[in-house]
Amino acid sequence: MSANLCTESVAIIGSGPAGLITAYTLLVDGFSDVQILTRDSTAGGVWATERVYPGIQINNVHGEYRFSGLEMPPPAVGGGRLTGQDLNAYMQAFSAKFLQHAIRFDTEVINIRRDEATSIWFITVEDNNTSVREILEFSRVVLCTGGCSTPQIPEALSLAAAQRAGFTGPVVHSKHFATHLAPILEAVPAFSPEKEPKTIVVIGGGKSAQDMAAYLAKMGRKVSVVFGRTDAFLASPRPLPEFIRKSRLLSIMSGHVVLRSRLERFLHTTWLGSKMTQFFWSFLTKFSLGALDVSPTSPLYNVRSLFWSTSVNDEGVPHGDKFHMLVHAGKIRTITPARVQGFGSDGASLVLSNGQNIKADLVLLATGYSSSWTDIFDDATAEHVGLKRHAPDPHCESEHQWDYRSLRNHPSVFPKSGQWSLSIYNGIVPAKNIARRDFAINGAVYTTNVGYTWEVVAHWVSSYFLSDNMSIPTTPEDACPYAERDAAWIRRRYPDALERINESRSSVVAFWTWPQYTDQLLEEMGLQSMRSGGNWLTWPFKVIELKELSTLAVERRVRRGKRGGRLIAAQLG
Repeated sequence: MSANLCTESVAIIGSGPAGLITAYTLLVDGFSDVQILTRDSTAGGVWATERVYPGIQINNVHGEYRFSGLEMPPPAVGGGRLTGQDLNAYMQAFSAKFLQHAIRFDTEVINIRRDEATSIWFITVEDNNTSVREILEFSRVVLCTGGCSTPQIPEALSLAAAQRAGFTGPVVHSKHFATHLAPILEAVPAFSPEKEPKTIVVIGGGKSAQDMAAYLAKMGRKVSVVFGRTDAFLASPRPLPEFIRKSRLLSIMSGHVVLRSRLERFLHTTWLGSKMTQFFWSFLTKFSLGALDVSPTSPLYNVRSLFWSTSVNDEGVPHGDKFHMLVHAGKIRTITPARVQGFGSDGASLVLSNGQNIKADLVLLATGYSSSWTDIFDDATAEHVGLKRHAPDPHCESEHQWDYRSLRNHPSVFPKSGQWSLSIYNGIVPAKNIARRDFAINGAVYTTNVGYTWEVVAHWVSSYFLSDNMSIPTTPEDACPYAERDAAWIRRRYPDALERINESRSSVVAFWTWPQYTDQLLEEMGLQSMRSGGNWLTWPFKVIELKELSTLAVERRVRRGKRGGRLIAAQLG
């Protein structure tokens, strides 16, 4: 055990990737009482066994979606693409090796509150198997519930609305697709010329909608997908070289809240640089569309912007059994641009915004998720901690204009009446609570590189809890302007983001720019940033690898000036 053991208890809410790496990092740093609370029966969050279904493929390639403490076997599918099964196996292996006695499964968190007088956190939990409730006490809490755990279902498409319309078919949200897969396949038999075919209607154009539709089409089911616009995507005839896919190139071309290098300032603030930036993203868009044979006449051409949107998929190398190819082959019907307004009065159809009524025997809702934070916090605690939405600060809006030439001619902005803000410093600590060092968040930073980003965040959280010397604001008054700046940046950089993402995954949007974001966190901990190296010419193309993070715990300990003791990681392994 570590000679510098910390006996204060820490509750981690959620057993997804953010929860696992946070618990591991805290244990390595000497926190002896770390407990993960999760409603799931297995580790992994989105990639838990009960949520993964055959054919689901993620937006990351091998080497990105893992942690420095454990290697990941090569994926079974060629081209370096990771499937849901690959992620599930890795999360199970990581938790079994390092966190076997730290996770409390099948435990629903009912309520979280903090006693302001004693600063003790009281967490009411319920055992999913016995329905027995109890109240647990902790010194600190890390919220790792993610933004994909609480289904968001429009009222017009709810089970209650279906019952009122007399709709007799199943209505299933994408979260429950894996657990309901057998009943779905039973309810809608495979297409047969001898029988009138039954139809599955998938509502939504995002990754979940595409994966479900592709799987069902390959199983011989008749599938229709209704969407307004589908996700933007990256694709190429061959796997992209690592100096493009795993370097800083895309992040530099994206534009960050702070332009950290001379090259970034050239690309985003000068006339010539902005033209180069626009050309780059335009070329990448056309190149990707061409790789998947999506022509201007195709319904799949109605995609979101690769530059302006956070709804972007990495499709990799085209395969005949993937969504776009199946649409081209006529095995998936697409209805776009259209939205489903509700269930038809005949009990067997859906009413669309374009005036159509379409037959539906089963409805799959890929309508996204609402925040997982809203229902679990006592109102007073949410207010004291600083987790509540609020209207954007107009002073901050006017102060931070980011007059980057590359951000001119932006698409239509999400209506101001729907705009909202969160005041969470770095997407990790509510500004209002920053001085107390008893609450943090991991997993709410929206990033394309989960493994690297959330591992750095986990180290930042541990340093914060240990009261390390960090270059961060120490009072709410100092932290709020930075938090409001980041919130204003989301509205400026991704004008329609708040229409689709929720608090649990949008406290900071470091989508392409996770390298700049993690560099900032490393610098705030007093550690080396730009760890991939390179000279003035090569640094944008240097591959960023997880092994760069393998010594962070030691570096932080050295900087802390403490000697002696062994890493608890040796015992955990």
